[in-house]
Amino acid sequence: MQNIRSYKELRVYEAAINAAMRIFEITKRFPIEERYSMVDQMRRSSRSVCSNIGEAWRKRRYPAHFVSKLSDSEGEAEETRVWRELALRCEYISRTEADELDQTYDGIIGQLVRMIEHPEQWSIRTRQIQINNADV
Repeated sequence: MQNIRSYKELRVYEAAINAAMRIFEITKRFPIEERYSMVDQMRRSSRSVCSNIGEAWRKRRYPAHFVSKLSDSEGEAEETRVWRELALRCEYISRTEADELDQTYDGIIGQLVRMIEHPEQWSIRTRQIQINNADV
């Protein structure tokens, strides 16, 4: 496994931040009456995916906390998909935009699930034990 020093180097974080920025741009076109409802919620949930990945990274020495924050991120990603569906049904976004976002979030959720299923690969404590055992 590559030595990753920051959550910013994670492919899942990069995908999440790019998706959040895409949503920011798309929601600029939404009707003014959606500014404090759909726009706010869609932006908030998409940004929360990113922030929870960052928080999870700092919790790596505690596997249960790490998994919990990744699970929060997964939930926020799915919430974003629900808002995407509502935006499509309200005809604020095109089918193409909706499909692209859905595919993007499907990939993000898949990566998060893999991390959740194998927290030992990301744990600071586990990696320190492996390093110490290699020195012996």
